[in-house]
Amino acid sequence: MAGELTALVMAAGKGTRMRSSLPKVLHPVCGRPMVEWVVAAARAAGARRVVCVTRPGDGVAEGLPDGVEVAEQTDGEGTGSAVLAARAAV
Repeated sequence: MAGELTALVMAAGKGTRMRSSLPKVLHPVCGRPMVEWVVAAARAAGARRVVCVTRPGDGVAEGLPDGVEVAEQTDGEGTGSAVLAARAAV
């Protein structure tokens, strides 16, 4: 639908600086996974659709709130590659 706001959440980062086997967006912040706060903020800002870019097999897709669409980033690094991975979904 034209004019419908879609939020794109970049969650394919490896988070190596956190030195954890848990993807950084799944780390709890005030009792909720970090990505849940981002999705809630996007919805509060008026996003009717939320698309989350993840890496295959990282467990992030399984930890997303209900109603969040997933686009998998299989190639490349960084924000540009994440946006390209989501282009079909948005």
